[in-house]
Parts: sequence; structure tokens; C-alpha cells
Amino acid sequence: MERLLILNPGSTSTKLAVFEGENPLFTESITHSAEELAPFDCVADQYGFRRDLVLDCLKRHDIGLDSLTTIVSRGGLLTPIEAGAYEVNEDMVWQLKNKPQNEHASNVGAMIAFDISKELGIPAYIYDGVTVDELLPINRITGLPNMHRKGMGHNLNTRAAALRYAGEQGKAYQDITVIVAHLGGGISVNLHHNGRIEDFINDEEGPFSPERAGGLPMFDVIRTCFSGQYDHKSMMKLVKSKGGLVAHLGTTDSREVEKMIANGDEHAKLIYDAMILNIAKYIGKVAPGVCGKVDAILLTGGIAYSKYVTSEVEKRVSFIAPVVVYPGEDEMRSLALGGLRVLRGEETAKIFHKNEHPFD
Repeated sequence: MERLLILNPGSTSTKLAVFEGENPLFTESITHSAEELAPFDCVADQYGFRRDLVLDCLKRHDIGLDSLTTIVSRGGLLTPIEAGAYEVNEDMVWQLKNKPQNEHASNVGAMIAFDISKELGIPAYIYDGVTVDELLPINRITGLPNMHRKGMGHNLNTRAAALRYAGEQGKAYQDITVIVAHLGGGISVNLHHNGRIEDFINDEEGPFSPERAGGLPMFDVIRTCFSGQYDHKSMMKLVKSKGGLVAHLGTTDSREVEKMIANGDEHAKLIYDAMILNIAKYIGKVAPGVCGKVDAILLTGGIAYSKYVTSEVEKRVSFIAPVVVYPGEDEMRSLALGGLRVLRGEETAKIFHKNEHPFD
């Protein structure tokens, strides 16, 4: 039986799990305080700290290292990659240490996986990394030649939903056409067709969400940037973590907003309904890429637990295709299932090659 160590480092926690086949033996989230992380100048410097916590956790759960057969980690901010599995190799670790697209805690996942896998002589993989970008060339074009649309975003959860739908229909992933909307702290929408994510509206250009400002009127954005009130860092914070529901209503919790609505708050209802309408609009926006010939629209992520949201979205988009709801985002299971596909010969892991000049 395959026994997989699953790693998913986040900004303030390190999640890990051990799966025996499809079944989790345990899942744990180790929280890191600001004080614990303060001594580290960059994410890569946290590698040893987090690695030791992972090893200690395995000991506490009586998981012998020699019982592991594979390690699967969340992918960090590499240069653009394809969907699916990649072997964790020296080039990947070099990229994440020296030339990542950005600083993010997920960058240390592959570093830890590589170190433990070398020690044990077992394979290590990442699966459906954050920087999966399979957009068709026509979907990259914008009105400025030096600005291109990107596919970077909620690839792990949205592709897991598409794979689940394909399995339930008794079809191969490459034989379905689905639109998937990830409804979480950020909201993104993508189109799966011909076995790839052909179009992607990420949370910087799509619907506003509990935390993100989403797509904004461009002239107003430019005016705000040059108003003297914001520098680059504060402007990024405004649109990435201080926009959307929290800007309008003071909370990032959609459940709290629904309580406000239930108590008769008409302003909260207007804002929430506007977010829902935006989700529906962006679902419709990717449908022309396949001339509207869509098998299903899949709603996933934490907000997909809300009947209020899913029913209102369904009302507005069911003319395109039937709506299927897969609430939540079980990233640990998605990573484990990805690793199992490789181990069982259902998928071949790709090889990553470093790029010493990724931004040229």
C-alpha cells in the first residue's frame, strides 16, 4: 500500500498529512506565530524551521520515515508550468530559493520534500502548482503588448473539481468541457477544455470577493495610485486583502454577511448580491471560448457551502450549462490523489528546468 506524506505550507501554518492510499491516517495544521517567523528574512530561510516541525509531527503520530513511499507538496511560485505532477528536483529547489516569481510560504514545501526524499531514496512531487498557466495564446492578449493575462491562481482546487466531475461522468478529463468557479477569500473562474485550463480569470481581474477588490475601473485605479496616499506595498494590500466584502461591510466572513442580511441589512444584501452577480458574469465571460458548448459549471471553495450564493449563481448561469456544487477545498486530499495517479501509472510526472532569467 502506498503511504504518502503531504505538505502544504501556508503563510502562518504548515499543514501536513499522511495518506495510506486514498485514506488519511492523520492531518495536522501547525500554526506559526509572528514571533516565530520574525527571525527569517525571507521564506527560503524558514526551510530548516519548518522541516524540523514536520519531522517532529511525524514522530508524534508514530509514522516511521522508512514507512513512507512518496512525498507530495503544494507547488510554490515557480516560473509558469503545466498542470499535473512534476518531480521535485534540484532545478526546482534552485528556482524556489533563488528566482521564485514571488515570496510565498509554499516555496519551502518542495525544499522540504526534496530533502526528505533524498534521505529516504523515495520520489517527491508537486501537483497542480499555483503557477500552472495553460492559457491559449488568444486568451493571453490584452490591449497593451507588454501586458499579458496569466493563468496563475486556484489551480489545485479547480482542477480537482474538474477531475472529480469527469470521474463521476465516467469520462476522461480531456473529454469534458467545464467552467469552474473557486469561491473563497479570492474568487477565480477557469475553463477546462481539451485536457487543459484554456482560460483563467484570476482574483486580480475577476469578481470582487471577501478580501480581494477584483477587477476595477482602470482610470480610477491609476488616479488612486498617483494620489500620494499609497505606495506600491499599500496599494497591493488594498486590492489583495482590504477590498471586497471587508471594504464594504467590515468582515471577510460570508456567513456573517448572511446573518446581516437575515437581520434586514439592505446594504449588506446589495453588496453580497453584487458579488454574486459578478461571479455569474465572469462565468459567462469564459463560455464564448468554447462557443457556449459547456458540459457543466462547477462551484467549489468555502463559499460554495452557502445555499444562498450557489442558488443565486445557478439561477443566473444555468442557461449555459447545469450547475454542480462541490463545496470546500480539500487541498491535502487533492495532492494525495495527484501523487497516487503518478504512482499507479495513470499520469507521468514532468521534469522542471530552472530559468536563471525568468523575468527578462
